Amino acid sequence: MSHALVDVIVPVHTPTRPIARAVASVLDHTAAEVRVLVIAHNTPVAGIREALGGAADDPRVELHELGDGVASPSGPRNHGLGLMSAPWFSLLDSDDWLAPGALDSWLRLALSSSSDAVLARIERQGSDTPDPLPPTRPGRIQRLDAVRDRLPYRSEPVGLLSRDRFGDLRYTPSLRSGEDLEVSARIAYSGASLAYDRTGPAYVFGADAGDRVTAERRPLADDFAFLEAIVASDWFRALSRRQRLVFGAKVFRLHFFDAVLARLDTDGGLAAHRDEFAALVQRIRRIAPGAISVLSRRDRAAIDAVLDPTGDAATVRHLLDLRWAGGIDSQLTRNPLLSLHRQGPRRTLRDMTV
Repeated sequence: MSHALVDVIVPVHTPTRPIARAVASVLDHTAAEVRVLVIAHNTPVAGIREALGGAADDPRVELHELGDGVASPSGPRNHGLGLMSAPWFSLLDSDDWLAPGALDSWLRLALSSSSDAVLARIERQGSDTPDPLPPTRPGRIQRLDAVRDRLPYRSEPVGLLSRDRFGDLRYTPSLRSGEDLEVSARIAYSGASLAYDRTGPAYVFGADAGDRVTAERRPLADDFAFLEAIVASDWFRALSRRQRLVFGAKVFRLHFFDAVLARLDTDGGLAAHRDEFAALVQRIRRIAPGAISVLSRRDRAAIDAVLDPTGDAATVRHLLDLRWAGGIDSQLTRNPLLSLHRQGPRRTLRDMTV
């Protein structure tokens, strides 16, 4: 029986993934007792063992095989969640790694603040700028609030989680993308005691895996399948209007515009997807009333151009570029009275930079 303090779950889908790097980042730089659960998903475990090299023989590493035939990251993650027994757990993708001392830092903060979960600071390979999300209140470290600290903007459940509080956490089966979004939102709105290790060692997202699932181009319905999973859940139905508003604003600002940009140069261009985007806008407005009203004038102009039958890709691309160009239209809402709303552009952008 494992006596680890932290279980780290690492799904891997092919032996070409940098699994040895991910596992070494845990084993070589963590003082706390850990167990690494490597889940070989729809690939022979022998190939993963070989890719791990010497780490495969480390007593802290366990290899498990899951052959469910489903091309979804949810399966191996759920399989790993079912195997854990430590009081704390963490999820690590095979493409990613932990900065030295990250797990120890998260654990110290969790214990000192009596928190149920610690959000990791995120860095991305190839970028010199740490990920600014979620845009929490300046300097806020513990007792985070879903609305005041805009926690739904954190799209990945990376960090440290208490098994007592989140041991029943499971990913939506069969989703090929966005499975992180549903789980992260559930954690954000859980009412649990959450902390943010905003200055500690980071969780690092790798960018050197050529077959990463999130890089694939998919139908729009697949990209937003997470939305239906969230809306159908009991916990989402119980949310207040202000709790839904921050979620809807985040979906517009991050996922909607990313989806538009990814489809500007596809077959048929914007016109081939315009009806789907129009339906998506209405869907977000229904589930998160008022969310569109806290967007900046530039965001609203970009949405209008996407839905305009006479709109073209060049115009939309120009408006998307302007979203980050600064200026008064990036800070004001169409209704000036909402410009200083907590979820409005001025305060949200400010808290992304502190």
